[in-house]
Amino acid sequence: MAWIVAVVLFAEALGIAAVNWFLGVVVDRQDMSLAGLDPDMMSVSSKIGGVVFGLYFALCGLVALLVALRDRAPAGLGRVLLISAAVVHGLLGAFAWGLLGAAEFVFMVVMLGLIVLLLMTYDRPEQPAGPADATPEGGTGDGSAGGSGGSAAGGTDDGRAGDGSPVTPPPAPTAR
Repeated sequence: MAWIVAVVLFAEALGIAAVNWFLGVVVDRQDMSLAGLDPDMMSVSSKIGGVVFGLYFALCGLVALLVALRDRAPAGLGRVLLISAAVVHGLLGAFAWGLLGAAEFVFMVVMLGLIVLLLMTYDRPEQPAGPADATPEGGTGDGSAGGSGGSAAGGTDDGRAGDGSPVTPPPAPTAR
């Protein structure tokens, strides 16, 4: 599934860059002003915006490609990029419904769903560091390692916490 997200994001990157470049060329050839704006400035800003937005989607596609190659969840900046791409697709979907139509809206929502599915599919819980049947130091293996290691302390009945880590009781108070 990460492969599909990567390919579609790369295609989107090329499409966004090409459409904005084309719009910049059209504005440049029309040589008309919109509300007093300089046509050359509008043309250049459309081209720059297309390149920047295309590079953004290409970078998101690269993160999805790395997820597919490594078979591991994205971390750090890659995760932030994919989350931001999901938000961008949600916003573009909302605008597409009103401006372009239902087909473009459905495409944006499908992309939003694929990116969220990618983020959630590879989000596996961490495995405990040691074996699950290890006993705490000084314990007898039946959960009586010093008295209060049972389920009253928030763990399981065998003296371990619910996350697989051993429960160590606090030191006993001394009377002086």
